[in-house]
Amino acid sequence: MTKRKENISCNISSNRSNASCKAESIISVDERGQMVLPKELREKAKIKAGDKLAVTSWEKNGEVCCITLIKVEDMVEMVKVQLGPILKEIL
Repeated sequence: MTKRKENISCNISSNRSNASCKAESIISVDERGQMVLPKELREKAKIKAGDKLAVTSWEKNGEVCCITLIKVEDMVEMVKVQLGPILKEIL
């Protein structure tokens, strides 16, 4: 359940594109470890029932500091873009 909306954002620039990130909402984890993504966020991200999401994490100083969700089909495309040129050279 959403407690409140945050207005925290950051801008990430790279040579290829501009992107931004922001804290969309604050959610709670229940005693079974379950969380609910707010409806507004699911709609904005076009996440629907049955979609598969990959959970990725980053560690800093031996502790997980960041957790992200990425649609599996988007992650597959990212891997193709990154590894495609390398695999062409190898194969």
